[in-house]
Amino acid sequence: MFTKALSLAAVAGLSNALPHVERQAAGGVLIVNNMDIPVYAWSVADGPVEMMTLPALGGSYTEQWRTNSNGGGISIKLSTDPVQSDVLQFEYTEAGDTIFWDMSAVDLSLESIFTDRGFFVTPSDPICPAVTCQAGDKACSEAYLQPFDDHATHGCPINTFLTLNLGI
Repeated sequence: MFTKALSLAAVAGLSNALPHVERQAAGGVLIVNNMDIPVYAWSVADGPVEMMTLPALGGSYTEQWRTNSNGGGISIKLSTDPVQSDVLQFEYTEAGDTIFWDMSAVDLSLESIFTDRGFFVTPSDPICPAVTCQAGDKACSEAYLQPFDDHATHGCPINTFLTLNLGI
């Protein structure tokens, strides 16, 4: 999907936004760590990124939708290891009045704590699909398991706010 998002972003207008902002009506994502260990996050676009730490049991990270200056999408990489091993990704691309997004487990091992504890995405807009990967589901059909699982891509109005909970 991230590769597909790169082409979708080419039609989106470019703008600058800070990667870490308070929840706003403009739309964005809130990632909540419900697990008993810290989660490390990197919001990756076309330049250098800073690692953020989501503390155990309620730590969170918020990002307003933003665009990538090279026309590609954004990938928020999540790991329980600060060296980015065993990565779960929340990926998105702005395209006009639509935000295309997905969850990617392509770089996630079957033994990952994210797989063991599960994760789910809840949209603020009821017309948008939710995603749930139950604890222990090693073949969750609602996330990318291979690079071209196009069924896992969702589109929502640009003002939608998505909440990703890590650990069910």
